[in-house]
Amino acid sequence: MSTFTTRPEILGTFGVVASTHWLGTAVGMSILEKGGNAFDAAVATGVMLQVAEPHLCGPGGEVPLILYDKKKDAVEVICGQGSSPAAATIDYYTGLGLNMMPGNGLLAAVIPGAFDAWMLLLRDYGTMSVREVLEPAIGYAKNGVPVVPKIKDTVTNVQYLFENEWKTSADVFLPNGAPPVPGSLFAQPKMAASYERIIKESEAVKGSREKQVDGARDAFYRGFVAEAIDAFCRNNKVIDTSGQYNNGLITADDMAAWSATVEKPLMYDYNEYTVCKTGPWGQGPVMLQNLALLKGYDIGKMSATDPEFIHTVVECSKLAYADREAFYGDPDFVDVPFDVLLSDKYNDERRKLVGKDASLELRPGSVPGFGGDPVIRDKSMDVDVAHAGAHGVGEPTTADFSKPIEADAQAPGDTVHFDIIDKDGNMISGTPSGGWLQSSPTIPELGFCLTNRGQMYWLIEGLPSSLAPKKRPRTTLTPSFALRDGKPYMAFGTPGGDQQDQWSLQLFLRHAHFGMNLQQAIDAPTFNTKHFPSSFYPREWDPGHLAVEGRFPKATIDELKKRGHKVVVEDDWGLGRLTAATKDGDMLKAAANPRHMQGYAAGR
Repeated sequence: MSTFTTRPEILGTFGVVASTHWLGTAVGMSILEKGGNAFDAAVATGVMLQVAEPHLCGPGGEVPLILYDKKKDAVEVICGQGSSPAAATIDYYTGLGLNMMPGNGLLAAVIPGAFDAWMLLLRDYGTMSVREVLEPAIGYAKNGVPVVPKIKDTVTNVQYLFENEWKTSADVFLPNGAPPVPGSLFAQPKMAASYERIIKESEAVKGSREKQVDGARDAFYRGFVAEAIDAFCRNNKVIDTSGQYNNGLITADDMAAWSATVEKPLMYDYNEYTVCKTGPWGQGPVMLQNLALLKGYDIGKMSATDPEFIHTVVECSKLAYADREAFYGDPDFVDVPFDVLLSDKYNDERRKLVGKDASLELRPGSVPGFGGDPVIRDKSMDVDVAHAGAHGVGEPTTADFSKPIEADAQAPGDTVHFDIIDKDGNMISGTPSGGWLQSSPTIPELGFCLTNRGQMYWLIEGLPSSLAPKKRPRTTLTPSFALRDGKPYMAFGTPGGDQQDQWSLQLFLRHAHFGMNLQQAIDAPTFNTKHFPSSFYPREWDPGHLAVEGRFPKATIDELKKRGHKVVVEDDWGLGRLTAATKDGDMLKAAANPRHMQGYAAGR
């Protein structure tokens, strides 16, 4: 095993922060230095990432969180995934002539859930005021953040759309009539003003810190933010990927009726580890199913670049993701039989489907009375490529309405991630997303747009992820947490849409089986498959696909091709944006992805 890493694994005892952008990491550490705990730092980091990476997340987005609270000695999940509006029925959408949810625009918008999740975290787990955790991001939104190349790439890809259709977005993201220039400062003063007004209204509430945090929640969900969202959805018809002009359906009543929730995680024991994930309103349980399948193999006798390792992990992933398509949905609406899906008996049978050669079929399991047949897009769901947008690794759909999308015009979307541990042993992993600048038009009074997570629903009755009023979409967002020998140990995750649980699984396996430290496990060459229907518009799938970074040995790539995998050799450093943090006794450790030149870990 090579000991080379692109940077050191961070070690310390006071606190560690790892995130997908250096400013998020710096802000998180600054909160720890000021006496805040990991949860205070998480809020500040999450909001800072909205400013630093507006093409990857925004105030109108969502966030799932997994945390370990030292006081409670418990692992918990906070669901900041907003639900569909009350008026969002399949009949309404099909009545518009649609057979697939649009990939962007107002019709794909669901209730923005991130802000309530942040405030719930701050109120019940944090120690600081609303002002203290929001002020760092507000300062950058006012004065500007350094533009990374992907911001320019994304805005360039939607420039025609903004100039000709979504003109409120052009006002923000085309300063001086052109996309922001990499290396320059880019400010979002209207977003800053919205957060400043929230602070002002929260501080007008008499009483405790907790009551003031609730005042901030009221300002967003029952006050000026909700009113602006309601009015914008009612009064504007905007073009989306369907090629039609549509209103949004979110109302002030929808906003007022929704709130973030605290839930128990799903857990699976794997050797000395217990891996914790969100419920099936996210895709997180696929990692648990994958581990249940891999438990039947002696992974420790393989290596990270062994074709047998790659083949085994990918073939098990295909089975787990097929079950995602067949079974997963909002558990408030759908019963998902995890007592079966994670059982030895079920996985012993499923494991028999893994052969020497690559599978080219989608093969979900069968549990009587549960699930449904996965949908694979057919000709009746064909889309107009001029409106389909650039869809790559996953997260948001972008659209250039000036011409059909060409390969070199694509600017694939993504999301963000962070992992934080403080000196007291509080730990949190979060994957903020949604409300991307290219999701839907900017609401001018607020300076931000709504999430387009509605694209995850199917407009077909009877599926676990079918659209229904007040139902959460089954997203791809999936922070990860693990205990080792029963003690809280590891927070980790990555952006990347459908690939999130594949890349996170590989980090975990490299660390748990091959003895790699966190930075080695992140730096190691990575792979993934798109052998299942994409969660994102236009819902494509690629049977047998296997993407590998170019650093894999030629012999490994040749053997995978020989086994029937449709191998695509990507850039040497092209897949994944992992971060991770561990608590190993008194020592805190953290690491972040070097790919794309943005992620950093810090600590002391």
